[in-house]
Amino acid sequence: MKVKLNEQGLLPAIAQDINTGQVLMLGYMNPGSLKRTVEGVQVWFYSRSREDLWHKGEVSGNYLNLREAWLDCDGDTILLKVEPDGPTCHTGETSCFFTALDGLPDEYELTESGAGILDELFGIIRDRKRDQPEDSYTAKLLQEGIGRIAQKVIEEAGESAIAAVQGDTENLPKEIADLLYHSMVLLAASGVTPNAVWDELRSRRR
Repeated sequence: MKVKLNEQGLLPAIAQDINTGQVLMLGYMNPGSLKRTVEGVQVWFYSRSREDLWHKGEVSGNYLNLREAWLDCDGDTILLKVEPDGPTCHTGETSCFFTALDGLPDEYELTESGAGILDELFGIIRDRKRDQPEDSYTAKLLQEGIGRIAQKVIEEAGESAIAAVQGDTENLPKEIADLLYHSMVLLAASGVTPNAVWDELRSRRR
């Protein structure tokens, strides 16, 4: 049996009332929340907004009590058959699916989360490498060559380390962002894609 995680390392999880068959909610699980759920009696999810494990019902008391768990044919989605202690939705509705879609939506909203921004950023860097716009810092950096880009990576790594040591939590995300950006530029200048890095990281998971 193999479980396939998505690009964020998560598994979509559908919760269904085992008695009524009603679909209650869609959440996401990581290996940690799946372990707690399968080894325990109540459902745990992974909260993408808090970036932490989430014991469903820990605030409201409306827990989802696991009765059965089923993987789909591809192993990339899990169905949790549960007995809910109360309304599942935070609005007080029994199910999160209570809004009827009678036609096309009036608008769409793109939700950005996690490391997907790195792939998007790398695409922009490659565009700058190809088009060489005059007002682009990225294009100018690429023109200066790998040596200069490598120097910037070293500088940003040092500034990130200093911010962490000094407990400067306000500026640490900015320094790490600078480090990641310049690392992406270094990859592009070297003719290497982020996928090679992701594959290497996957090989180190133990």
